[in-house]
Amino acid sequence: MGSEPLSGPGDPKEPGRGVILPDVNYVQLLFPDFSLIAIGYLLCRYTALNRPVWQSVESLVYFFLFPVLLFQSILRTPLDLRAASGLIGAGLCLVLGGVLLAALLPRLPLLRRYIDPRAHAASSQVAFRFNSFIGLALAERLAGAPGVQLIAVLIGVCVPLCNIAAVWPMARHAGRGFLGELARNPLIIATASGLTANLLGFSIPDWLAPSLSRIGAASIALGLMVAGAGLQFTSLAQGKVLTVSVLTIRHLVTPLMAWGLARAFGLGTSETLILLAFSALPTASSAYVLAARMGYDGAFVAGLVTLSTVLGVASLWLALGLLG
Repeated sequence: MGSEPLSGPGDPKEPGRGVILPDVNYVQLLFPDFSLIAIGYLLCRYTALNRPVWQSVESLVYFFLFPVLLFQSILRTPLDLRAASGLIGAGLCLVLGGVLLAALLPRLPLLRRYIDPRAHAASSQVAFRFNSFIGLALAERLAGAPGVQLIAVLIGVCVPLCNIAAVWPMARHAGRGFLGELARNPLIIATASGLTANLLGFSIPDWLAPSLSRIGAASIALGLMVAGAGLQFTSLAQGKVLTVSVLTIRHLVTPLMAWGLARAFGLGTSETLILLAFSALPTASSAYVLAARMGYDGAFVAGLVTLSTVLGVASLWLALGLLG
């Protein structure tokens, strides 16, 4: 799965050192996610499995399946924070940069009049959240087990920050208590507890691991199908400026930021490669579930998730093919 010419995470930091990338078919990599979104859309629109059915599935995904998957994903790989301090710093700066750019959109003079504040509160998360499951698969293709370890560190430290930044504008706009929303949010509880357990040295018992893996697989499939079931393409036409803005940040600006941060932090070859791949991932499929559960326009966010999955092919090519 990995490519032997890649240097390991502990190799010398030689910015000019050549890297031979494995032959990665980005369309093939992203097709499973996109196909599941499409299946959910078709089932909801053209079969007896209509919207009321999917609302129950949405609750199951949000309150049980996704939290279990996030906890397992963070806990299953040991996090060596000291060895990857430069990568962690670059990753946190990357996410914070995306959060800041997304927050500034309704304050920009040229965009302010075209952006609905409520729609922005729900969809700004698309600009900085990421699909960690695609990231894990891609890291293994690019750098084998060392690549998985590196991106697991990024996921562990960035997922809690992304979830907090996603909840904040929606809680504030809806007039809800921010701390109360955080305390009740199952995704934040799962990621925070997973990170804490990981740092304390806990691990998943062997007898429990297969069950958790199957729950994780179910959460990915059902989460993407739920996003497809809630999709309404007409909703995207009502927020064209917002759509273009958040997706530009996610798929163009963020990879360029990662390229600069890798040099600013003096990252080694493998760390740079993983950071660039991390920066170009499609947005998290759970963005739709979070927006819908907090009472916002889930159909609009589901449309953004779909477009982001398609645009992930272009941004991965940009990050790894050109910047890499």
